[in-house]
This record gives sequence, structure tokens and C-alpha cells, in this order.
Amino acid sequence: MQIIRPDINIDFVGKNRMAILLSVIIILAGIISLIIKGGPAYGIDFAGGTLIQIQLAKPAESADIREALKDLPLGSFTVQQFGDDTNEFLIRAKEASELQQISKQVSMSLENRFGEGQVEIRRSETVGSLVGKELRQKGLMALLYAMAGTLIYISWRFEFRFAVGAVIALIHDVVITLGFFSFFDKEIDLTIIAAFLTIIGYSLNDTIVIYDRIRENRGNVPGEEFAATVNRSLNETLSRTILTSGTTLLVVVALFIFGGTVINNFAFALLVGIIAGTYSSIFVASAVVLYWEQHRPRKVQTKLPPQGI
Repeated sequence: MQIIRPDINIDFVGKNRMAILLSVIIILAGIISLIIKGGPAYGIDFAGGTLIQIQLAKPAESADIREALKDLPLGSFTVQQFGDDTNEFLIRAKEASELQQISKQVSMSLENRFGEGQVEIRRSETVGSLVGKELRQKGLMALLYAMAGTLIYISWRFEFRFAVGAVIALIHDVVITLGFFSFFDKEIDLTIIAAFLTIIGYSLNDTIVIYDRIRENRGNVPGEEFAATVNRSLNETLSRTILTSGTTLLVVVALFIFGGTVINNFAFALLVGIIAGTYSSIFVASAVVLYWEQHRPRKVQTKLPPQGI
């Protein structure tokens, strides 16, 4: 099966400026959104507090649940509809109370409002603020360690300029995904950190394939400019990129649509991250290497065919 013609010659390098401008616009929009909203919306893993998931026997409104719980020692709390059901809700309180006691109080208050046996506590969690802060720091350090490991590995396998391009591309992917989480008011928790690390691994694999082809092609054609070598390498790996990204996206889209609310945020992060990762491998990682080469060119000997004796 042939998806891409072997002689295709799309001018990816010529579209670098437009592509980078698009990335800058999306990243700036995400940063502005984060500033307006006071930073990322942290889940209970990072923010601390108490989370209780309830299911009512009949559909209800969030306002009715807030009214039923207003006299409980929850402090500041929110009630949010969970999933597509109109009878399932998440109750989030900033105070980390004794879990068993507060769950019992919530159940009793709701049963007084909606009737005995009409309320089911489906999930309850509590995390202290200090624990949440520690988890948040460890999650950030995990991302930084992944970036540092990438820089060392690609510097060893290729060159430092390639490593810098790869790390900038990975930062690009994570920041864009974070921006989309801010656009759609989605929470960041430990599961999303796992998604970020998955995105880093996926994007890095795609970038290394392209880098490897650039290294193979460099110097193969006498007199060929480095920009032409990069463009030829991108075209030669295009079929593989489309097949890999396309099949992965099919799985992630299925998870996002049919996976349910529990993994919806995780699937959403992968969906955005894989698209951003494929885009950055083509337009960001290679563009950094090309820009570096144009300003600090590396001398390469042209590969000559072996001479007969």
C-alpha cells in the first residue's frame, strides 16, 4: 500500500516561518489564558482538598446539591456535573477533612434533601495541601528530568544542535497541550503528568527518525545545500510519519470518544500532544537545526564514490 508517492517534494522548509508563527500565536494564546485564569486548574492530586463523587437516583441540578450541603464544614466547595449523566456530580472542597466522616455527612445531607436511598457515594478522596504541593513539584521535576535526559541522549547520538532542536520541540508540545487544557478548563493531575511524559516519548521518537534521515542524507549529493537536505529528508520520512501518527490518533480518538469520563482528560492530552508532536518534529525540531546551521555551519566532507585501483 502506497500512501505517499516516493518522488513527492513538499517544500516544508519554505513553510517554516509560517509554521513557527502559528506556533507562537497558539503558545501566546495559551499563556494569556493561563494568566487570566490564575494558572493551571490543578486537580485534587496537586491542589489538595477533598473530592466526593455522588450519583443520585434521579436527575438534579448543581444548585440543589449546593443548597443541601451549605451547612456542612466543607469550607469553599464546588459542585460539578460529572460526565453526560444529569444525576452524577463531583463535589470538590478545598479543605482536606476526615474522609469517612465527611462522606457520611454528605450522604446524610443529600438523603435529607432527595430522599433515603437516593444517594450513592461512588468515590471519595482527600489530599493534604502539603502533599499536593510535593506531588506538584515531583511532577514538574519528572518533566525536567525527561528534557535533560533527551538533551544528553541526542547530544551523544547526534550533535548538540540536534539535541537543542529536539528539546525545544518537546517544550513546544507540552506548552501547547497545557494551553489547550487552559482553553477548555481541564484539570492537571498526576494522570496528565503521565500523559505529558507519553507525549515527550512519542514526539522524541518521531524527531529521531527525521534526524537520522538528515544525518544519512547529509553529503550524499555533492553541492546540495543543507536546507535542501533537510527538506528531502522530511519528504522521505513523510509516509512513515503519516502512518505512525494516523494509526496512533485513531486509537486516541477512540479513547477520547468511548473511553468514558475517567480517562477523558488523559485521552484529550494525548490527542493534542500527538498532533503537536508530529507538527513540531517536522516544523520546529528541523527548523532549529537548520537555523543553527545557517548561522554556524558545520564543515562536512562530500561523500565520494570509491576509486578503482
